[in-house]
Amino acid sequence: MTRDEAYALMTEWTESDNLRKHMLAVEAAMREYARKFGEDEEKWAVVGLLHDMDYEKHPTKEEHPYVAVEYLKKQGVPEEITRAILAHAEYTGVEPKTLMEKTLRAVDELCGFITACVYVRPSRSIHDLKVSSVKKKMKQSGFARAVNREDITRGAELLGVTLEEHIQTVIDGMRKMADELGLAGTA
Repeated sequence: MTRDEAYALMTEWTESDNLRKHMLAVEAAMREYARKFGEDEEKWAVVGLLHDMDYEKHPTKEEHPYVAVEYLKKQGVPEEITRAILAHAEYTGVEPKTLMEKTLRAVDELCGFITACVYVRPSRSIHDLKVSSVKKKMKQSGFARAVNREDITRGAELLGVTLEEHIQTVIDGMRKMADELGLAGTA
């Protein structure tokens, strides 16, 4: 599956602009890590774009991400992609084994948290966001309450990188798509 096909499928299944932007942010982070690790950027981008494609219509733990995975399997999407999508949600019981699977799990929550960090900045820009600002916000339990901080720190451990390096890598990836993510800032 190409990135264009994955994007078309994601937009067909998802109407919410915020959820679409989340999947684009995860795509950006996956691309950045693929470059860093010398992996297939396009394949990793597809996984990022599709990981939550069924979440809007099937948000329960009984349905997400199973509905999407079944659909993708019927479309002939390779198992390495469908398995990565299953492995991104801890509750599925599918442990991430490959680097692509580990990376998807590692960046998912962090992308949402970084987006929240940008939204409260006076500039509303990811371009001036620093790792130290993200770490400071992680200590504030009332900020972005729904984001599990342990998932973010476990993600860095899963990839064998420091928390600071993990945050910076995801910021770097998201900066490359700042306009599409609505994170380029105010004029």
